[in-house]
Amino acid sequence: MNATPTPQVSSAPGRASGLAGAAILAGAGPAAMPAPVPRLAAVGLGKTFGARVALRDVSFSVAPGEIFGLLGPNGAGKTTAFRLLSGLLPADSGTFTLDGRPVDPRQPAYRARLGVVFQEPSLDLKLTARENLALGAALYGLSRRTAAPRIAEALSLMQLGARADEACQRFSGGMRRRVEIARVLLHDPDVLLLDEPGRGVDPESLRRVWDRIESLCRARQMSVIVTTHLPEEAERCQRLTILNAGAVVASGRPDELRARIAGDVVRVAGADPEEIARTITARLGLPARVVDGSAIVETARGHELVPRIVELFPAGRLASLATARPTLADVFMQITGRGLSAEDAP
Repeated sequence: MNATPTPQVSSAPGRASGLAGAAILAGAGPAAMPAPVPRLAAVGLGKTFGARVALRDVSFSVAPGEIFGLLGPNGAGKTTAFRLLSGLLPADSGTFTLDGRPVDPRQPAYRARLGVVFQEPSLDLKLTARENLALGAALYGLSRRTAAPRIAEALSLMQLGARADEACQRFSGGMRRRVEIARVLLHDPDVLLLDEPGRGVDPESLRRVWDRIESLCRARQMSVIVTTHLPEEAERCQRLTILNAGAVVASGRPDELRARIAGDVVRVAGADPEEIARTITARLGLPARVVDGSAIVETARGHELVPRIVELFPAGRLASLATARPTLADVFMQITGRGLSAEDAP
């Protein structure tokens, strides 16, 4: 499942080659259509820390203009993969290609084509949004003449223009996240790496952040790789690789992954979820398990099961009972037997 074919070599690196390749493909017949070249591909990544295996034989790729996600709980290996991709750590094994050409993520030429937003905030909160972007432009080596219009464009794109000259300490978590993304766009990267962008951001602000990211992918053919443990955030990705304990356990589009679960998911909460799960299994003959503090049952017709479960327990024993279509969190639970909020030992 985690094997990725070796990408073909592109005739010229960068965004221009991807657009040119798309134009060639548009005019070619089915028999002449070559295999598309990924913008960025990782094959067979492995990383250990002492006796602990953080990643083993992990492969994935992202196409030009695509949003790709690495989904898993804390300890799954997402942040390690992010650090390898951003050149912060060397891989023990595996290879990388950028537009079909082998690269070393520690090389400055590779890093120059990345925009990296880390999980932890990195703004100077005493500076304004505009000043933070100006500082970022200077670190990227942009001249003031080049930086000024790009800063204005980035502020507008992230809908920050009206508050560009306010100190960032006055901003919400979502606004600060948008400033960080605006800053890494100044040098026009080909690949944007986002490590847990939803951490500490309220749902409405997160939606706005993702709306801006999607518009960037369409307008610039920029590729995005995001690590996340949030199912709702993973739904914004076009393709996903699910990691568990450092290994790939599933890959595909969100709808393909959800299709692994036929029917509905019924969640039953109460003071003793283990006892609730045992009762459902013993009395109804349905496999139930406890995930994230609730008893979970997968069934073809959830609405018909709800009254049968209610009848099993005296009044007041159940705190809540709900049925819904499967989510990516349910897919992860089915594959691994645990929830996305579970944490591995460090």
